[in-house]
Amino acid sequence: MPRLLYKSLLRIGNMYNPKDHYWRRAKKEGYRSRASYKLIELNEKFKLIKQGDRVFDIGCAPGGWMQVALEITGNRGLVFGVDIEEIKNFNKPNAVFLRTDISKPEEREKILKKAGEKVDVVISDIAPHTTGVKISDKANSLALSREAFYFSRLLLKEGGNFLVKVFQGSDSADFLKEIKTSFREAQTTKPEATRKGSAEVYIIGKGFKSL
Repeated sequence: MPRLLYKSLLRIGNMYNPKDHYWRRAKKEGYRSRASYKLIELNEKFKLIKQGDRVFDIGCAPGGWMQVALEITGNRGLVFGVDIEEIKNFNKPNAVFLRTDISKPEEREKILKKAGEKVDVVISDIAPHTTGVKISDKANSLALSREAFYFSRLLLKEGGNFLVKVFQGSDSADFLKEIKTSFREAQTTKPEATRKGSAEVYIIGKGFKSL
């Protein structure tokens, strides 16, 4: 498994395009990322996160998904975020950010200790630093998504939900089958907020079957 490389603010050219509708909307409505609308859409459709939930966001920079999760869970919820990139503080007692790398066993132990009890939902919009080589980028993306999935099995409570991004490729179908073994139901979906022509899709897992 390659070293975990989370999405980075260095990918400004692809991520922040002033001609993009969702980018302009995010700026207007105060969201940290256009990706916020993907989570809003997916949660409205699949009911993954609810008020009062404990949520864990893997690869959270710049904080767009954490921001949405905090809005959904409300003051009774608790949202953890982890990334190797620093993010701007939310200044909320129910928002906990950990700057670390979940691919390192010693760091995983620290994270689990910090999280305390199991969580209701694990979300991950994780992505590698892209190289422009599609085969390589898809392979790296799948490796990161699998890392998020493996860690989610340590974090989730019985019946919990999981959401992860993956780029479509020859191995993505096998990854879906793997996720299905740990959840009562699982499927792929593509939110409308996804950029036109993008190969990314999202895998939804509902009803975690604990180990």
